[in-house]
Amino acid sequence: MAGCKTASPAPRRQRAISALVPISLLLFGCAAQKPAGPAPVLHAEAFKHYVDDFNTMESEDVVNAIPNAAAWDWMQKNVPLFECPDADIQRIYYFRWWTYRKHLVQTPAGWVLTEFITHVKHAGIYDTISCAIGQHLDEGRWLRDQRYLDDYTRFWFRGDGGKPQPHLHKFSGWVESAAYERYRVTGDAKLLIDMLPDFVADYRQWESERLLPNGLFWQRDVSDGMEESISGSRKKHNARPTITSYMYGNALAIAAVAELAGKPQIAAEFRGKAGKLKAAEERLLWDDSAKFFKVQFEDGSLSPAREAIGFIPWYFNLPDDTSDFGSAWNQLTDPQGFWLPWGLATAERRQPTFMARVKGDCEWDGAVWPFATSQTLTALANLLNNYQHHEMTKQVFLDAMRTYAKSHTMDGKPYIGEYQDPNTGRWLKGNNPRSRYYNHSTYCDLVLTGVVGLRPRSDDVVEVNPLVPENAWDWFCADGIPYHGHELTILWDKTGAHYSKGPGLSIFADGRLLAHSDTLARITAQLPR
Repeated sequence: MAGCKTASPAPRRQRAISALVPISLLLFGCAAQKPAGPAPVLHAEAFKHYVDDFNTMESEDVVNAIPNAAAWDWMQKNVPLFECPDADIQRIYYFRWWTYRKHLVQTPAGWVLTEFITHVKHAGIYDTISCAIGQHLDEGRWLRDQRYLDDYTRFWFRGDGGKPQPHLHKFSGWVESAAYERYRVTGDAKLLIDMLPDFVADYRQWESERLLPNGLFWQRDVSDGMEESISGSRKKHNARPTITSYMYGNALAIAAVAELAGKPQIAAEFRGKAGKLKAAEERLLWDDSAKFFKVQFEDGSLSPAREAIGFIPWYFNLPDDTSDFGSAWNQLTDPQGFWLPWGLATAERRQPTFMARVKGDCEWDGAVWPFATSQTLTALANLLNNYQHHEMTKQVFLDAMRTYAKSHTMDGKPYIGEYQDPNTGRWLKGNNPRSRYYNHSTYCDLVLTGVVGLRPRSDDVVEVNPLVPENAWDWFCADGIPYHGHELTILWDKTGAHYSKGPGLSIFADGRLLAHSDTLARITAQLPR
C-alpha cells in the first residue's frame, strides 16, 4: 500500500523525536486524565491480560512515544472498554488499540501518526504518509485525548511553515470528510472552523490537479494506494470510484463546516460541487450490465472487472437509494464475487486474472487488504443504516467482522499486516518488518459504529443501531465512550442477568439511563445538557 517499496531492516531504535517531552506526558496525552464519574459497568483490570500477552509477543525493536511497558496505562486513560461473547472480535479490539499507539510520534510539529512501523523511502518528514490520514482520524476519534489528532490535522495543512505538507497530495484521500466525522464524535467544532480556509484551498488544488472535463476525478492506482490493481495502472489517468467518492465526501464536509462557520456562500458552492460529483459518478462509473461501480479507462470504457472499490460510494452515502444500485451488494456475499474464506477480496473471484499478479509487491487483483476491508465494512454499515433497497442483513455484517477479526493472525499470534491470500490467510509480505502493525485500516471504529451501533451525529441526539442479529449474542457492552463531552455506556443484555441493569438494549450517559429497548432495535435519545 501507499507505493510499496523495499524498506531497510528495522534496527532497534528509539526515535529521537519521541524524547522531546517527558515520558509522563507521553503516556497520558499531555497529562489528560479520565474525568471522574459514575462507577463503570466494565472494569479495566478484566482486560489487562490482553496487553500483557501482546507485550510478550515481540522484542519491541521499534519504540515510538509510548513503549509497550506503558501501553496499558495509556489505553486505560484513552480508549473505551468493550466486551462481547466472540473471543476473536473482543481480543482484536484491544490488539488494534495496542498497535495504534505504536504509531503515535511526538515531533517538533506536534503529534503525528505513522503508517509503517519502520522507515520507508517514500514517506515524508517524520515517516508520515498521506494515504492513511482518513483512517487514522476515523479510528482515533474515539480516544479521550484528542490533542493527538488536533496536532496531526494541523501538521498536514500547516506543518510546512504554515503551508500544507508537500506530500499531502501524494495519495488521494478523504481528510476533510474524516475531520468532519471526527467532530460528530467530539462535538468540538473549533478546529474545523479555524481550518475552513485550508480545506477550501486543498479542495481547489485537487480540482486543478485531478478534475476531468467530464466531472470525475482521475488517479493513478498507485496514488490511490492500490499499486497493482486488476483494472489499473501505475501511470494511466483512470477515473476511479475511489477519488471521486472521496472528493464527494470532502465537498459535503466542507459545506457542513462552512455552515458551522456562518459562511453560507461557501456552503452552497460545495454542496453544488458534491451534487455534480454524485451525478457524474452515477452516470459514468455505473456499469448497468454488471450492476456495479467501476473504473473508467482513459478511452471512456469501463473496466471488465468488479473491484471492492465499487463499494466505496456508500462509504459517503453517495448513491441514490434504489434497488438497481443496491443490487451491487449481492456481489459481496457471492463466493464468485468477494466473499472468500479469509476475508473480502479486492477483486471478484470470477475475473479471469484474479490473483494472477501476486508476487509480494503489493498486488490488488484479489488479495485481502485490511485497508479495503475496513472501507467496505464502513460502507456496509452505512448501507444497513441509511438505505432500504438492498438484500444485505446484520448477519452479513457480523459474519464479515468475525472473518476480519480471525484474519488478524500470524503464527498463532495477533497480527495486522499489509495483505493476505484470500484462500489461505497467508500474509503476502511474509515476515517483512515493514508489514507488522500496518496502520492503514480501521477496526475499533467498526466495532463502535457497527457492532455496538453508535452512529455519530452533529446534533445532541445519541443514535444506536447495533448490527448484531437479535439471537446472535446474549450480551455485549461498550463502556466509557467519549461522545460530545459525555461518557456513554451502550449495553445489550438479553436476560438482564449479565450486567444487572435490566434486560434489553440500554444507553447511559455519565451513568444516567437515556434510552432503552427490549429488542436490538435502533434507539435514539437526547444528550443531557
